Amino acid sequence: MTHDLLLALTGFAFVSSVTPGPNNLMLMASGANFGFGRTIPHMLGVGLGFTFMVFIVGIGLMQVFEMVPGSQAALRVVSVLYLLYLAWKIANAAPPEAGGAAGRPLTFLQAALFQWANPKAWAMALTAITLYAPSRDVGAVLVVAAVFGAINLPSVGCWTLMGRGIRRWLTSHGRLRIFNRTMAVLLVASLWPMLGQAA
Repeated sequence: MTHDLLLALTGFAFVSSVTPGPNNLMLMASGANFGFGRTIPHMLGVGLGFTFMVFIVGIGLMQVFEMVPGSQAALRVVSVLYLLYLAWKIANAAPPEAGGAAGRPLTFLQAALFQWANPKAWAMALTAITLYAPSRDVGAVLVVAAVFGAINLPSVGCWTLMGRGIRRWLTSHGRLRIFNRTMAVLLVASLWPMLGQAA
């Protein structure tokens, strides 16, 4: 990979990782509800899970999509349904002190697996491999995955810190409920660009 191509890849990874999307909005909500420390497994699940996803897409999964007509459309439907379910869970989340299942942040494994149902993650991975590792040789795919791995974790950490920063204003259950419902609406709205690409 040339120096210019690496710089372009780094720019793409930064912009696509730091802009609002399902991962970042969920991490902001988790930071506000549970704090930074309890959200670390969620952040690591996003960062490492997405890096692994980019690698798997690059070394062969992309070819499956090219060979099986309609597979991307089916994946998009499943992803949208799952994100709608997650938005409902965020909107109806109990306060952390309630101690129910709704009062726990995502685990590392849940966050890592979520990447496979995240339309933005799919769009990022497919675009990155298409533009920056078109040959799909292992070396080029590893570089793309490594760049995303290095940039993604600090980016998601910033969103968690923003959520933690507004936590002190969410001390009343009413404000927390409004925040969670707003995050749920934004999560659903984040689907629009991906759905627009399908049209």
